[in-house]
Amino acid sequence: MALKVELKPHERIIIGACVVTNTDQRARLLIDGDKIPILREKDILTPETADTPAKLIYLAVQLMYLSPDPMAHHPTYFSLVRDVLSAMPGAWPFIEGINNHILNGDLYHALKESKKLIGHEETLTQAARSLQASGAGGEAEQQSA
Repeated sequence: MALKVELKPHERIIIGACVVTNTDQRARLLIDGDKIPILREKDILTPETADTPAKLIYLAVQLMYLSPDPMAHHPTYFSLVRDVLSAMPGAWPFIEGINNHILNGDLYHALKESKKLIGHEETLTQAARSLQASGAGGEAEQQSA
């Protein structure tokens, strides 16, 4: 089954091992092929943008997805998973979903599940920040009294 993709001006997309950059006008592509990894620019993480533990896991899964030898990235992935689970045990349901997709060879869905892990991490980070902000405000009130 063919995939229809519409690219914005100057948007990039990875198709297989190639990066395709659109020109200055919108473009529509019809991509036909079996098991060709395809990633839109908005779904691509780089080592520079993978700045949290969950994003590093996404990056490892992305490398598996794009690689002709996904197993070459397993040691990095499992090392990152151990670190994340020791710091964030509540991430287990997300990790379990990612692992199941990897074991079934469905790396595209493992990437989608990794995005859910990033969302979970962002929720926890925001909750911690708001808790810290409310705690800091309480301390300032106590000191002024």
